[in-house]
Amino acid sequence: MSFALLCWPPLRRSQRDWPRRIGEALPGVRVLVPDGEGEAIAAIAGADALYAERRVPAEALAAAGRLRWIHSALVAPPPGWFHDALIAHPAAVTNPRGIYNDHIGAHIAAFVLAFARRLHRYLPDMAAGKWERAGEAVHLPDATALIVGVGEIGAEAARLLAAFGMAIVGVDARRRTAPPGVAELHPPEALDRLLPRADFVILTVPHTPETEGLMHAGRLAAMKDTACLVNVGRGPTVRLGDLDAALRAGRIGGAALDVFEAEPLPPDHPLRTAPNVLLTPHVAAHGPHLDERRFGVLLGNCRRFAEGRPLRNPVDKARWY
Repeated sequence: MSFALLCWPPLRRSQRDWPRRIGEALPGVRVLVPDGEGEAIAAIAGADALYAERRVPAEALAAAGRLRWIHSALVAPPPGWFHDALIAHPAAVTNPRGIYNDHIGAHIAAFVLAFARRLHRYLPDMAAGKWERAGEAVHLPDATALIVGVGEIGAEAARLLAAFGMAIVGVDARRRTAPPGVAELHPPEALDRLLPRADFVILTVPHTPETEGLMHAGRLAAMKDTACLVNVGRGPTVRLGDLDAALRAGRIGGAALDVFEAEPLPPDHPLRTAPNVLLTPHVAAHGPHLDERRFGVLLGNCRRFAEGRPLRNPVDKARWY
């Protein structure tokens, strides 16, 4: 089946040869590359499929009578991307889920190892000219990691951490079978019961109405006072004011964050001076080969769409993931 794929502007510089490559691989696909949003709105009436990173406005979707598939360039788009008009539109949505698994899994493991071996203390101490032992290391075979969100990234983190002998407990809203490395899998309503068991609480969940403010003062208080919170999912899942207070009061042992409620994190944010923190500037997903992986998912779904086969990585629009 031939179809028209509209690329919602703008394309990144590294993606500007994608229309040519799609056309060469799938001659039946007509790729539309409008110059600006105005041209895109005019062209969407003739599109069967859409590739988009930015939010597609409601007025464009109202004109998209033929549109049956939207492929998001982002695994977890920002708030507002899944607006009411998009949720109500009959077009299916997919995303490039899976392309970040190894990069983010390694970042999670690096955070856990850094806290286990007290690097979060030794690095600033050495820079300050100190030479002293900063407490006992965590023996990982005696430690439990609670992974909240056992999707592909959470499963990869479980595989890596299990190799160090850690006991892995998972919480997930969709998964029904524990992946390799996960000793126990529980539904989201078990979270409060599981928090006191964990030495590391690792969040990989997306930002959705259900996960916003997931880790607040009450849940931080339920953690062990030696436990570390790790967040590589989305910033709004952790209330930073509550986290800062918990760290300063010694109610938890530490926090390693790659994502924040406000990004970039303001230079004067109190969390920057809180004790026992490791902060990275939303880089857990960074690494080589991402554009080629992203293109591979898009091209594969173009082939599936043309052949009438089920698309890879479908998204529940109402739940945003």
